[in-house]
Amino acid sequence: MDSVFSDNLLLVGKVIRPHGLEGLLRIRSYAQSEKSFLDAGNIFLKTRSGETHECEVLSIRPHKNILLLKLIGLNSLEDAERYRDAEILIRRDLLKINNDNEFFWFELVDLGVYLDTGKFIGKIRHILPSRSNDIYVVRDGEREILIPAIHDIVKKIDLINKKVIIKEMEGLLDLNEV
Repeated sequence: MDSVFSDNLLLVGKVIRPHGLEGLLRIRSYAQSEKSFLDAGNIFLKTRSGETHECEVLSIRPHKNILLLKLIGLNSLEDAERYRDAEILIRRDLLKINNDNEFFWFELVDLGVYLDTGKFIGKIRHILPSRSNDIYVVRDGEREILIPAIHDIVKKIDLINKKVIIKEMEGLLDLNEV
């Protein structure tokens, strides 16, 4: 796949295995909702061998703690089996933001985190989802701190200057150190 094109793709999930006999795929989603797959229209499946195939989404629905994805052209267990463990990618330019206070995870990773006093805390290395809010995993060298992504703590996200400004709350930096 052309590297310029592949740079425009974003990982949004992974195929776990086929589901049933009709070509359904059991997937683990990294997207906030199944709407991301539907909005994309077409997805790209990157197989273990590195081949990438573009597929059109027919439907997606929750099933227990995973999602079931139906793609046009996958109509049997054998068709679906070809995509076991495949990565699911969508075009980055098709993603939509609903307001100025929403960000994609890929935009936040590697941003510097600073206290409102200007003190550098570290960089966001990855983000953990939780039921109530995301948690930024911030690392500076060997030190790792968990920062809840809530309005009381995160005061400003500045993508242009690659900074996240947080308000220190008593014990936040000490108690959450891993």
